[in-house]
Amino acid sequence: MSMAWEIVNGGRRIVVLVGAGISTDSGIPDFRGPQGVWTKDPSAEKLATIDAYIREPAVRERAWRNRLTSPTWDAKPNPGHMALLELEKRGVLELLVTQNVDGLHLIAGHDPAFVVEIHGTMRRTVCLKCGERLPASEVLERVAAGEVDPPCKAVTAAGACGGILKSDTISFGQDLVPEDLQRSERAAVSCDVLLAVGSSLSVYPAAALVPAAKRRGARVVIVNAEPTGYDHLADAVVNAPISEVLPVIVGTYRPEATD
Repeated sequence: MSMAWEIVNGGRRIVVLVGAGISTDSGIPDFRGPQGVWTKDPSAEKLATIDAYIREPAVRERAWRNRLTSPTWDAKPNPGHMALLELEKRGVLELLVTQNVDGLHLIAGHDPAFVVEIHGTMRRTVCLKCGERLPASEVLERVAAGEVDPPCKAVTAAGACGGILKSDTISFGQDLVPEDLQRSERAAVSCDVLLAVGSSLSVYPAAALVPAAKRRGARVVIVNAEPTGYDHLADAVVNAPISEVLPVIVGTYRPEATD
């Protein structure tokens, strides 16, 4: 851990890539970990596939039930989130690229200018027909009142929209927002440290930021509960509970040598 501390605390242009593992200690399960949502119930992955979501009303109905009861609404930022906020306060955070859709980095206090939610956010909904975006709470109130698959209520030139609503997240089969991806790539190839936190580094193109940064001379630190496919590229790897070790790695005092 001491090597990870040395690299992070020596960084002046740090890019952080964050995955679901940082939010597990906030009570939000990850997807691919040993206790992940898709590990325990492979059929749940279908809810995040855009073709199935559009084609099958039953998929949408199940998705809305899951959204309504999601632990995300009661979750709070944990010490791991707050440690990353400290990097921004020090003025060394170039960009935080999060694969998470829970919005906890913004709730922790990050300036949105430093955050790219590359997979979108479940705290908003979007209409797949007219594009209207609303706070998720407004649509979830309709679900709680009995609407199993609420349609868009926006008024268009042609009348009521009636389009399919979903979380404003990137599902399988959808492209990332080009501007978000381009901004993330630019930051990765210009940083001096890339810190990957709580990610299996198996979902692309976000995972490709790691080798991109390494090729341009950045030092790479990976903090995750489980090994990743890019551990061999890292200058330091810490496999431990994130909310426990990240505050130490980002902290003022160097930990005892463990590397």
